[in-house]
Amino acid sequence: MTHNPYTNNPGQSPAPMTKHQKTVVITGCTPGGIGYACAHMVRDAGYRVIATARKPEALETLRNEGFETVELELADPESVRKAAEAIETLCDGRLYALFNNAAYGQPGAVEDLSREVLKAQFETNLFGTHDLTVRLLPMLIAAEDARIVQNSSVLGFVALRYRGAYNAGKYALEGLSDTLRLELEETGVKVSLIEPGPIRSRFRANALEKFLRNVDRRNSRLADVYEAKLAQLKSEADTPFTLPPEAVGEALLHALKSPRPKIRYRVTWPTKIFAFLHCGLPDRWMDAILKKLE
Repeated sequence: MTHNPYTNNPGQSPAPMTKHQKTVVITGCTPGGIGYACAHMVRDAGYRVIATARKPEALETLRNEGFETVELELADPESVRKAAEAIETLCDGRLYALFNNAAYGQPGAVEDLSREVLKAQFETNLFGTHDLTVRLLPMLIAAEDARIVQNSSVLGFVALRYRGAYNAGKYALEGLSDTLRLELEETGVKVSLIEPGPIRSRFRANALEKFLRNVDRRNSRLADVYEAKLAQLKSEADTPFTLPPEAVGEALLHALKSPRPKIRYRVTWPTKIFAFLHCGLPDRWMDAILKKLE
């Protein structure tokens, strides 16, 4: 038997699915993150979960916890293609939902982001997510009722300094998702966006790694600013109103279960407050508020 590195069933048939069990694919399920918590919550709610991750050690942890897994690196088109094929095989062409959670944040002022760094942010946070979605879309459309849930951010509709790459990717994801929702109106596929504010996860640690690797902070005109930002990234203290990843899981479960899921789920008070302010305040007033948050 040959070993298929993209699934946890080398040489075996797909795991059997009960007659009424619905299959949900969740990307970015590395332990300690939002996807990992959501995978457990969705499985506990009675769904069959196919969990994806990039790193072998994360996949091994998930398999040891009883999950079916698929290796997925969103920045690699070939990995996305193989992952989509593996998912189709595992679920025998029947898929209920896709939760696009995998993403990372690239800190740094816009002027200090090279074309390559900005492209890398989009490869994972937008292009790879889009590629996987359209590859799985035929199965979702074939279902009488199906869901696509995108994990966006409060930074998908308000901008903060030194987060330009992440802002741009999430803004783009929101626009693409809104268009997709309109285009799928005549199908059974419902598209929702989750917009979390601060959530306890490994997001800050991953952002620190990207910042140190990709931003030449010492030769930037903003070198002094970056020293303060570096301290923030290294801090393990929660920012105000931070919630555990299960808060996103609760929104996801509503999007999966409700016959009429919300178009946007605003998670944490900062998201709710800024959504309200964004609709009513002049842009310059909004800028003044946002600059005080950093």
